[in-house]
Amino acid sequence: MCLIFITVGTGKKGEMKISEIRVLRGPNYWSINHKVIAVTVDIEKFEDLPSDRIPFFTTRLVSLLPGLMNHGCSKGSPGGFIERLRSGTWMGHIAEHIAIEIQNMAGMECSFGQTRGAGDAGLYNMVFEYVEEQAGVYAAHAAIRIAEAVADGEDYDVSRDVSELRRIFLRDRPGPSTESIIKAAGKRNIPFIRLDTGSFVQVGYGCNQKRIEATITENTGAIAVDLASDKNRTKGMLLAAGLPVPEGMIIYDAEELDAAIMALGFPLAVKPNDGNQGKGVSLDIRTREHAISSFENAKRHSKSILIEKYYEGHDYRLLVINYRLAAAALRTPALVTGDGKSAIRELISKANLNPLRGDDHENILTKIKVDAATDEYLRFQKMSMDHIPAAGKKVWLRRTGNISTGGTADDVTSIVHPEIAEAACRAAMTIGLDVCGIDFICRDISKPLRKSGGVIIEMNAAPGFRMHTHPFSGKAQPVGEAVTDMLFPGEADGRIPIVAITGTNGKTTTTRLVAHIARAAGYTVGFTTTEGIYINSLRIEEGDCTGPVSARKVLCDRNVDFAVLECARGGMLRSGLAFDHCDTGIVTNVAEDHIGLKGINSLEEMARVKSIVPESAARNGFAVLNANDDSVYGMKNKLKCNIALFSIDPESPRITAHLGNGGVAAVYRNKHIILQKGDEVLLSIPVEDIPVSFGGTAPFMIENILAAALAAWTRNINANIVRQALLTFVPSYENSPGRMNMFKFPSFTFLLDYAHNFHGISALGAFIRQYDSPQKTGIISAAGDRRDIDLFNVGKASAGLFDKIIIRLDEDTRGRKGSEIIELIYSGIVETKKDLPVEVIKNEIEAVNYALTTATPGSLIVHFADMISNVFEVLENFREKVIAGEIAAVQK
Repeated sequence: MCLIFITVGTGKKGEMKISEIRVLRGPNYWSINHKVIAVTVDIEKFEDLPSDRIPFFTTRLVSLLPGLMNHGCSKGSPGGFIERLRSGTWMGHIAEHIAIEIQNMAGMECSFGQTRGAGDAGLYNMVFEYVEEQAGVYAAHAAIRIAEAVADGEDYDVSRDVSELRRIFLRDRPGPSTESIIKAAGKRNIPFIRLDTGSFVQVGYGCNQKRIEATITENTGAIAVDLASDKNRTKGMLLAAGLPVPEGMIIYDAEELDAAIMALGFPLAVKPNDGNQGKGVSLDIRTREHAISSFENAKRHSKSILIEKYYEGHDYRLLVINYRLAAAALRTPALVTGDGKSAIRELISKANLNPLRGDDHENILTKIKVDAATDEYLRFQKMSMDHIPAAGKKVWLRRTGNISTGGTADDVTSIVHPEIAEAACRAAMTIGLDVCGIDFICRDISKPLRKSGGVIIEMNAAPGFRMHTHPFSGKAQPVGEAVTDMLFPGEADGRIPIVAITGTNGKTTTTRLVAHIARAAGYTVGFTTTEGIYINSLRIEEGDCTGPVSARKVLCDRNVDFAVLECARGGMLRSGLAFDHCDTGIVTNVAEDHIGLKGINSLEEMARVKSIVPESAARNGFAVLNANDDSVYGMKNKLKCNIALFSIDPESPRITAHLGNGGVAAVYRNKHIILQKGDEVLLSIPVEDIPVSFGGTAPFMIENILAAALAAWTRNINANIVRQALLTFVPSYENSPGRMNMFKFPSFTFLLDYAHNFHGISALGAFIRQYDSPQKTGIISAAGDRRDIDLFNVGKASAGLFDKIIIRLDEDTRGRKGSEIIELIYSGIVETKKDLPVEVIKNEIEAVNYALTTATPGSLIVHFADMISNVFEVLENFREKVIAGEIAAVQK
C-alpha cells in the first residue's frame, strides 16, 4: 500500500458549504427528546479525505479541543470518537462533534448528535443538540471553520468562538430566577413556552397555563407590586399590622432634610422611595454633610426620598413564596482584603478575576461594581480607590449587600427563628405578594423577633432567586420548586388533552371529526388545519396552519381545554413539533407524496417523518395507527405508548391478533363502525347513518371515522357522545371545507375536494366510480414541486375515473413551468385512455366557471381544488343565479 500525503488548500474552491440550517424546537425527524440544529453541508473535497488521510489531523484537533477525548460517539464510552478519527471518519461527522464540544466549553451542556449522508456524494445532514437557538446556529458555522482550519494545518483561536457562544448564551437564556422555575416545572413534567426573548414564560398549555415574568407570577397582584415599590406606604401598612419597621419620613426637598435629622437623629439611612437593587441607598449616615450628599444621590433615582433611622445588624434576605418562608440568606456587601502592596483599585480588579464572578447573573457571584456609591463610602472611611490597605485589612466597598453589585450571600434558612419566619410571612400577606423578598436587619436571625432587634427594611416584588439557588456558602434552596408547587398544586401538570394527526391523506377530515366530537363532549377545542386555526367554530387565522407556529397559538390560547392539531410533513421537517408530547397521535396513512423534497427520498424516510407524531405520544397515551398500511403498522415496533389500531378490513389478521391480546381497535364490519376492546364491543354505529361516510360509499372517509372514534375513546369521551357527534357531522363546506363537499344543482352535481396527489385521487376513486352519472368531468392539477412520476400518476389516476378532463394550474406552480406540469399530467392521461377528451384552462376559477356553464344533465363534476374558498364563492354565486333564474335550471 502506498501512503499518500495530501496538502489541503485554503482557497474558496473546495471549501465546505452549508446549504441549509434548520432549528428544530420539538420532537423531530432526528430525535424525539432533543432540540437539535439540522445542517445540510457539502463537505466538497473532504469527501475524498477522511480524517485518517489528513496528516496529523487527530493530533491537531485534540490539541485544540481536548474535551473531544471524552466523546463516546457510536462506541458509547469516552475515547470512542478519537478511535473513529484515527480509523477514518468524514468531515461532517467531525464538525458535529466540534459543534457539541464548543457549546460545552461555553457552558451549554450538550451531548446528542448524528451525521448521515443526504443523498448526493459529499452531502451530509449534520445534526447536533443545542441549548440556545442562536448559539446553536453560531456553533454550526464555527464548527465548519474549525474543522477546515485543522485540516489545513492553520492556527485557530477557539477561545474567540467560545467567548462569542457564551455571550450569545448569556444574552438569550432566561435569567437564573426564571430558569429555576422552568427546571422545577420540567422535573414535574409540566411544559413551558417562552413568550419572548426575555423572562416572560408560559408554563403549561391552554386553559391550564400560568404565566411568569422572572419571579412575578400571574397571581401577583398589581396593587401589591405598586405598594412594594413605594417604601413609605409599605412601611405604613406593616406598622399597622404590628410588624417592626424603622422610624422614618418622606421628604422632597433638601430644605426638609434638617427637620428629618432633628426628628430622627443620627445614624440615618437615606433611600429613594421607589428605588430597587440598592440604587441610591446610603446607610449609617452620621453627619449633616453626609446626609446632604446622600440626599442628592438618592434624588437621582426618585422624586421622593425616605429618611429612616439606621439600624445596625446583619443584612438578611427572607424569601416568602405562597406565604411560607422558602429561603433566607445573609448578605454581605462587596469587600476586598488588603495585601499591604496593592491599591483598592487593584484589589478590586484581582477580585473580579475570580472565576466565580461574572458580568451579570451567570455565575454564583457578580463582579464588584465601582460607582459613585463606592467612592462615597470609601470617602466616609477616609479612603479612596488609590488607598493601599494593610495586609489582612477588610475594606468594605458598599453599605448594601446586593448581589448585583458584587456582594455575597450565604444560606441561613435552617437557623431562622420561627417568630422571624412568621413575621416575614405576615408581612408578605399584608402587602399581598405571593413571591416576596424581604430585607431584614437584625443582630441574630436565630433569636426570637424582639430579642433579635430586627426590623423590616424593605419589601420586594420580583425578588432574585440566585442567592438562594446558588449561595456562596450553605445549602441551595428549592425556590423554583416552591413557585411551581404554588402555581400547580398537587398532581396538576398544566396540560390539556392534545390529539395530533398526521398522514398523507385524511388528516384534515380526521382533525375536524375529532374536534367535533370533543366539542360535543363539552370541551372548548382549539384545532389547526390546512384552512386555518379554529377555536370551536371561530376561525382566528386563515391559511395553511398545519405547522408548529399555528399549533403553538392553540396551546397558548387561554380558552382552549382540548387541542386537535393537524401536523403536516413540512412543519415537522422545518421546526419539529410544537409540543413536547401529545396524548394521542394518529397516523392515517403513508403514501408516495412529497418524495424528493426536504431530503426525504423514499417511502421509508417519509414514514419516519410521520412516525414523529406517534413517537411523541406520552407513555400513558395512545398511538392510533392504520393497520391496513404496512408503513404505519410498522411504526408500533418503536413506540413506548399504548397502541390502538383501525382497519376498514373486517378480516384483518392484525386487528384480530390485537383484539386477541386485549387491545382496542376500530373496524368496519357488516356495514357498521365498530369500536372494540378485546371481545367487548364498546360502540356500534350503522355507517349509513353517518353523513360523512356518504352511505358507506367513501372508504377513505370510513377510515377517517374509525380513526376519529378511536381517538375519542383514548381521551375517555363517552361512547354515546361519540355516536351523536358522528351522526351530526355533515360534510358541508362550513364543517369541512374542501373535503367531499357536494353541491346539488338542478341538473348536475358538483363535488369539491382537496385531493392533491395520486393517492388522494385514487382513494376518492371508489366513490366516483360507484356514483351514478352519465358523464363525469374532472378538473385536475398537481403541485409543481412533486416528482415527474407523481404528476404523471395524477393524470393516470384521473383518466381511470372521468369521461372528460379539464387540466388547470395551481396559482403557485412551485418552481415548475406551467407547460411542463400540463405536459406531464397529459402524458399520464394519454397512456391510460388515449382518446379521452382533455381541455386545458390554466386559471382555476375560469376552469370551474367553464365546467359549470357547460355541464350536461345528470353529470358529476369533480374539482380537485387549490383555492377552496374562492371556488366556493363561485359555486355560491352560480347557485344564486340559478335560483334567480339568471341561469337555466337545466343545462343543455
